[in-house]
Amino acid sequence: MIESLFDNNIRWAATRARVDPEYFRRLASQQSPEYLWVGCSDSRVPANEIVGLDPGELFVHRNVANLAPPQDANFLSVLQFALEVLKVRHVIVCGHYGCGGVRAALSGERHGLIDHWLHPVRAMCCRHAEALETIVDFDARVNDVCERNVLAQVANLAGNPFVQDAWRRGQPLAIHGWIYAIEDGLLRDLETTVDGPRSAQRLLYGPLAKDPAPVVSPRRRRAPGRTR
Repeated sequence: MIESLFDNNIRWAATRARVDPEYFRRLASQQSPEYLWVGCSDSRVPANEIVGLDPGELFVHRNVANLAPPQDANFLSVLQFALEVLKVRHVIVCGHYGCGGVRAALSGERHGLIDHWLHPVRAMCCRHAEALETIVDFDARVNDVCERNVLAQVANLAGNPFVQDAWRRGQPLAIHGWIYAIEDGLLRDLETTVDGPRSAQRLLYGPLAKDPAPVVSPRRRRAPGRTR
């Protein structure tokens, strides 16, 4: 069975070379993607394919439940390389409905090592427990948490020092939150794009975190009896 993968590879490479003789030569020269994709490891969500991009056009990091944890060295290495070397202009956090990682976090059952990885998802569910309890259907609750999880990872990225440093350098960079539906193959924009320090501040600290009003120095009070 495993040998069939090599046969598939030979046919794929031959087809690519026949359609575009320069395809592999271009790939070998360099990669210059404009996008970093932070997605789920789920095998049904092939990042390049669902957005119609070739290899080399999308820098991809995938893990269970599409997390952007600020303590994970693997993720941070990918993020730093994408921002400082590849100079990507867009970071896309893409979850998907029916995510198995989110389902595991919501189940209340033990799953071993993955429970430690999914702790941020469970903690988020605790913070929103009151709202989630109103969703009776478990699958609908999973999908609600899938969306909330994407928004949480966008917030993680907005506060990440590597991202903040990129904005400080004046590097054009936007973070987007998307979700994918396996049932119809369509992406949905969760409308939470963050494209600079100001929008990041509003996302992280809420509507009260508006641009500060200009500071106006108080007028100096004249001593009694004095005239100009």
